[in-house]
Amino acid sequence: MVDTRQRATALLVAGCFFMEMLDGTIVATAAPQMAASLATTPTSVGLVITVYLLTLAVLIPLSGWLTARYGARRIFLSAIALFTLASVGCALSGSLGVLVAMRVAQGAGGAMMVPVGRLLVLGTTARTDLPRIMAYIVWPGLLAPVVAPLLGGVLTTYATWHWIFLVNIPLGALAFAFARRLVTAGPTTAPPPLDLPGVLLGCTGLAALTWAAHLVAEPDSGWVTPAALAALALLVLAAAGRHLLRTAHPLVNLRTLDVVTFRAGVSGGSLFWIVVGSMPFLLPLLFQEVFGWSAVKSGAVVLFVFVGNIGIKPATTPLLNRFGFRPLLLVSTVGLALAVAGCALLGATTPLPVTAALVMLGGAARSLGLTCYSTIAFSDMAPERLRDANALSATANQLAGGLAVAVATVALRLGGALFDTPSGAYATAFCLLGAVCLAPAVGALRLRGDAGDAVRTRPGRPSRPASSNVTVSDSRKSE
Repeated sequence: MVDTRQRATALLVAGCFFMEMLDGTIVATAAPQMAASLATTPTSVGLVITVYLLTLAVLIPLSGWLTARYGARRIFLSAIALFTLASVGCALSGSLGVLVAMRVAQGAGGAMMVPVGRLLVLGTTARTDLPRIMAYIVWPGLLAPVVAPLLGGVLTTYATWHWIFLVNIPLGALAFAFARRLVTAGPTTAPPPLDLPGVLLGCTGLAALTWAAHLVAEPDSGWVTPAALAALALLVLAAAGRHLLRTAHPLVNLRTLDVVTFRAGVSGGSLFWIVVGSMPFLLPLLFQEVFGWSAVKSGAVVLFVFVGNIGIKPATTPLLNRFGFRPLLLVSTVGLALAVAGCALLGATTPLPVTAALVMLGGAARSLGLTCYSTIAFSDMAPERLRDANALSATANQLAGGLAVAVATVALRLGGALFDTPSGAYATAFCLLGAVCLAPAVGALRLRGDAGDAVRTRPGRPSRPASSNVTVSDSRKSE
């Protein structure tokens, strides 16, 4: 049974996840106002988004080694402090160069904050409590991309762009205060030397792939440069994979993929994340550019994604305990594929309740699916391998989230090449993304029926705690 302190720690990590995801998406709404204020162009402001996502992708693989070297509590507190102080720096920036530098610092804090926080939760939670705990962590991160367009529009309309960063200050201060009280580090171990070749190859490949995704998302980037950069990134990542499998102490341990459920969680979850991340980007564009809706109406309807997230959350753990992972993964992946493809049938004359209902069903499917993938990934992982598995899973999730807009952009461009009308282009994009979501459905179909059963609750079966060198303190040991 999840106790109060475990729940509080999970919600703390969830809040950090929300801040990280929000700052990855909210800036796009404020780009025109930021460009005018900083005497630059909206296109240049896109760099502010990209360097943040790039820093996350590059530094997340280091989270495991840094945690082993300096301890989870120290890294977690430092990450929250860095993220919050960098947010202050972003708000005070008077030039694009300073703002970009502050976004790099903010991304560095985010890269450590969520993976290390999740490791804190994984290390102190009984296996049968994992579904409930992971549900707490997942849904705030799903909320951020949905809320960002509406929140960004409100802040930039009725205040200034600086407030999109200033809102992090009270959130970060609260997170830091609760983290000091809740989290204490156990004994640390001397980690092996840092895998410098792995750092150079892995981080370079991730950076190149993230930058290629940024170029693809730009309307005037063309195809040659992004394609060349993506090809180079894949070659470097292939070399990195070869190195990581051969070295004794790799930066990211790819050998954790030999656990079937972890491999399913990383591979299927990454494709699922791409589709999930594309929808908050495509839906507002469809509603505003094709349907002619206002930003407020568009943002309000997109919020029904979150209604679906919240609506399914109380039932997620009971459903997992009742039916298991394989059926729920099939339902969520196929359900999301149908909901996404169903958006191709929407039009300006579609009754608003029908549109809202379809969006809400997609939100329920994505919440159920991500909770299942996040939980099954660690269901059979040995406690001594949690740190390595967590670093690899966090890296894959971040990369998938960073690629989501690029994949949606490519699908939209392909639709535009096939149809002369905007509605045809969007319909094609939604159908293509629905097809992408069928790939993890095939993976789910191949799972054994008892996959992930170690974290399911059975009548009369006691919970099995996970062991770790990280502990959550009680109130008497908070300092």
